[in-house]
Amino acid sequence: MPFWKAAILNGKMNSGDHDTYLDAHIRSVLQSVKSVAIIGASANKVRPSYFVATYLQDKHYEIFPINPGHAGNTISDAMTYASLADLPKPVDMVDIFRRNEELPRIASEIMKMPVLPKVVWMQLTIRDDAIAQALEMAGITVIMNRCPKIEYARLCGEINWVGYNRRTISARKPKLAGGYQHFGLGNEDFPS
Repeated sequence: MPFWKAAILNGKMNSGDHDTYLDAHIRSVLQSVKSVAIIGASANKVRPSYFVATYLQDKHYEIFPINPGHAGNTISDAMTYASLADLPKPVDMVDIFRRNEELPRIASEIMKMPVLPKVVWMQLTIRDDAIAQALEMAGITVIMNRCPKIEYARLCGEINWVGYNRRTISARKPKLAGGYQHFGLGNEDFPS
């Protein structure tokens, strides 16, 4: 029986609210993460997973693309691996760009990692509450149906450059980080 179903049957689940996330929670997660494995990363420059990998890299996250078809090659100038088991070192976050049907296999692969990630982030339209609860039981923070690129840009103010409402009203001028038109999340300890 898969680990998440056994946890449900044994009544050892915490029920987290994955319908809404406080901005402070998202900011805290993004500030605590330094390395990201991106499952489903694409070498195709017009795919969203490529945009996210490149954006996170520009924000000084260390990325580890996971794509069995491109293993041994680079995606966004980072070495690509066939699976999480092939990673050369532990990662802080696993970002999932795969269909919901693949979540049970991916969750099992995550649980077999020698060092569990702090965060599992499921991209837009990807959600499975039972798997999320089981991962949370193992001490992993789970964010579902969100994009770290969009959330980072929204929280630091970059997303309003292209006309999006970032749901934040502030008179505070964003701090310009290193680089051309590059804002950080407002934490001096966070590399930007």
